[in-house]
Amino acid sequence: MKKRKFIKLIILGLLLPFVSLQAFAQQIKKVIKSTAEWKEILNNHQFYILREEGTEKPFSSPLNDEKREGDYLCVGCKTPLFSSNMKFDSGTGWPSFFEHYPNTIFTKLDFKLLIPRTEYHCAICEGHQGHVFDDGPQPTGKRYCNNGASLTFTPKAMLK
Repeated sequence: MKKRKFIKLIILGLLLPFVSLQAFAQQIKKVIKSTAEWKEILNNHQFYILREEGTEKPFSSPLNDEKREGDYLCVGCKTPLFSSNMKFDSGTGWPSFFEHYPNTIFTKLDFKLLIPRTEYHCAICEGHQGHVFDDGPQPTGKRYCNNGASLTFTPKAMLK
């Protein structure tokens, strides 16, 4: 009898992380569109960056110089990814942030330049945002180097 309880507890313990992840995954409503649908809502430059994992030229985005309070949203699905309180001037020519809102991005390794880098995408529409580096300011030490064309800015006065 005790052996059965012990086995049940072990099985439950092994399954618990998967149940939690599954519950979390069900809470996130993904935005899934065809290539044609993405091309209808994004301009060519945004499509290249968001859907083809491109990179814009440094210092080409007006969001690099944005100083107002507000949120930076994914241009593809309007998910808030960053707050202006998370932004800093990295001097790189791309909007940079030291933190992101919870559960809004996922990362993967990128070998396009032969050396591995960590790129990140919007967790909702899977649109490419940029790359994350370990040379940012405290408290995280991270630099989320974002393509400005992947973002849209909503000033604090317009936020709900």
